[in-house]
Amino acid sequence: MAKTPINIGMVGYGFMGRAHSNAWRRVPNFFDTGYEPVLKAVAARDAEKARAFADQWGYESVETDWRKLVERDDIDAIDICTPNDTHAEIAIAAAEKGKMILCEKPLARDAKEAAPMVAAVEKAGVANTVWYNYRRIPAVTLIKQVVASGKLGKIFHYRANFLQDWTISPDVPQGGPGTWRLDAAAAGSGVTGDLLAHCIDTAIWINGSIASLTAMTETFVKERQHALTGKTEKVGIDDAAAVICRYANGALGTFESTRYARGHKALYTLEVNGEHGSFAWDLHDMNRVQWFDHSVPGELRGWTDIHVTDGEHPYLGKWWVPGLIIGYEHSFVHQAADFLEGLKSDTPTSPTFREALETTRVCDAILESARTQKWVGIG
Repeated sequence: MAKTPINIGMVGYGFMGRAHSNAWRRVPNFFDTGYEPVLKAVAARDAEKARAFADQWGYESVETDWRKLVERDDIDAIDICTPNDTHAEIAIAAAEKGKMILCEKPLARDAKEAAPMVAAVEKAGVANTVWYNYRRIPAVTLIKQVVASGKLGKIFHYRANFLQDWTISPDVPQGGPGTWRLDAAAAGSGVTGDLLAHCIDTAIWINGSIASLTAMTETFVKERQHALTGKTEKVGIDDAAAVICRYANGALGTFESTRYARGHKALYTLEVNGEHGSFAWDLHDMNRVQWFDHSVPGELRGWTDIHVTDGEHPYLGKWWVPGLIIGYEHSFVHQAADFLEGLKSDTPTSPTFREALETTRVCDAILESARTQKWVGIG
C-alpha cells in the first residue's frame, strides 16, 4: 500500500538535528503510520557544514537561510533544532505559511516569547508538537499508563532529578555554537530550561498541573569568556536549581537539577509515591522500572524490578523480541511515530505548543521564585 509522503525541512544540524533526522529515517521501518517522511531540505548558516550534514543523513537539498526553507512549497513540516532564542521567529513564520511544526524544547526562552507561537499555530490550524522525548521512553510511558489507571490511588509525592557535570570548569566558555546553553541571551535560562523542563513536562504529563512552588538557584561561576567575542562577561544562566512544589491534585513535589554534580553525565531519575504503590525510574537503566505494590501479602511485599521489553509494553511490540532492549534514540522515533499517527487520526500530538507553554510557565515561576525568594502560584 502506497504511503503518503511528508516532506521534512530541518532547521539546524547539531546534536538534536542528528537525533531528529535518525527518527525520521527509522520510523517507517518499524511503524506503519501511512506516511513516508522525506528528508527534503536542511537549513543552516554554514553552507559547508549543512551540505556535509545533508549528505550524511540523506537530505535532498540545503538552504543557508531558514526563511527560504519556510517559503518553499515542497516543504510540509518544519523541524526546529536551533538555539532557544530562534524558536519563536521560525515557528511563527512557518505557521503563517501553513507548515506543520515540530519544535525542540523548551518551546521558547520564556512564556512571553512562547505565547505568540501558540497563537500562531492555533490560528493557522497546523499540526504542532514539542520534542519532549523522555515521555516516549517505554518505561516512562508505562508509569503514565498505570498512574492514569488509578492503580496507585491517591498520589502523595512526585520527585525528579536531572544531574550533569560538564560546566564545572571556569574555562568552559559561554556562547557560540557549542556552548550557547551557557549564554542567557540564547538559552533564556540554564538548567531550568534545559534539564528541569524535561522533568517538569513529564511530571505534569503523569501527575497533572503544578499549582505553586518555591525555588532557589545558583550560578557558581560568575564570569566566563564568550566563545565568539573572547571577552569575559557576566554569566546570566542558572547552574543549579532546587524546587519544592505543590500539585493541583494535592501531591507534593521536589525537583533538583545541576551541571555541577561531579560524576553525573545525564542522571535523570523520577519517583512517584501513591496510596497503593510506588514507581521509580532511572535513565541510566532506562529499560527497567522499579514497582512497589502494597497489595501484595506482607511476607512477599517488596520492590519489583520490571524489565520493560515485552510486546504488551508501550511501543515495544514494534521493535524486537521480549528481553532485547532499546536506547535513547528510540524515544525520538516514538515521537515521530506518534506525530504521524496523529496526522492519520487528526489527533493533536502531545505535548502541543499549548501544552508545552504550561511547562515554560513553570520554568518562569522557578526563576521568579529564586529571584524574589517567595512562593509563586502558577496561573
